[in-house]
Amino acid sequence: MDRRVTLPRKPKAVVFDMDGLLIDTIPAYVSAMVEAGHDVGHVVSKDYVLSLVGLLGLELEAQLRTDHGTAFPLPAYMAAVSARLGPILDAGVPLKAGASELLEALARAEMPMAVGTSMTRKEALHHLNHCEVEHFFRSVAARDDVARGKPHPDVHLKAMSALGFEPRDCLVLEDSFNGVRAAHATGAMVIMVPDVVAPTPEIAALCIGVAIDLHQVGEIIG
Repeated sequence: MDRRVTLPRKPKAVVFDMDGLLIDTIPAYVSAMVEAGHDVGHVVSKDYVLSLVGLLGLELEAQLRTDHGTAFPLPAYMAAVSARLGPILDAGVPLKAGASELLEALARAEMPMAVGTSMTRKEALHHLNHCEVEHFFRSVAARDDVARGKPHPDVHLKAMSALGFEPRDCLVLEDSFNGVRAAHATGAMVIMVPDVVAPTPEIAALCIGVAIDLHQVGEIIG
C-alpha cells in the first residue's frame, strides 16, 4: 500500500462505514458464520465469508441463496448465525485502532461527519453508544433507512444528503469491497482502509487511495 495518498480536493464532510472500519466486528462475523455452517451441516469457509464482508440483511441472504442454491437451509443458517453472533455484539465490540484519534481530530477541525452502515439503525446506535462516539456524528444512515443496501449507493447518499453536501465534496471511508463499490457509485472520494481483505486492482481503482489504518487517514486528510 502506497503511503503517498493525496486527496484531489479537500473534503467538506466525511462518511464512515462501521463494520470493520470504525468498529472491530469482522472477526466475530467470520467466526459466527463459519460455525453456523457446521450447525446446519453445510461447509461455509472463512474465505467465502470474507467475500461477503459489507453485506448484511436482505443483500446477504440474496447472495447466500445465489451462491448455495435452494438446497441450502437459509432460514436455519441465518438463525444459527444470529444465535452465535448476538451475544457477542450485544456485549459490545471495540473501536478500530486510530478511530478515536481520527474522530477527535476531525471534530476539532469542525468537519461534519456521518455514518453510512449496512447495520440496522438499532444496531448502529447500540455500537456507537457502547463505544461512546455517537456525539461525533451529525447523522446515521442505516440499512433500514433505505430501499437497497450496499453495494448499492443508497446508504451513503442518504448520509451525505443528511449532512447537506454533494457527493463529490464528501470523503467516504470503507474497508470492504462492497462498501467501496457503494461509495464509488455515489461519485464521492473513497479511501479504503482494509480490515481482513486486501484490495484487488479492480477495487483499488475505485478509490483515491488505500490507507494502512485510520491513523494514516488522519494524515491524508491533514
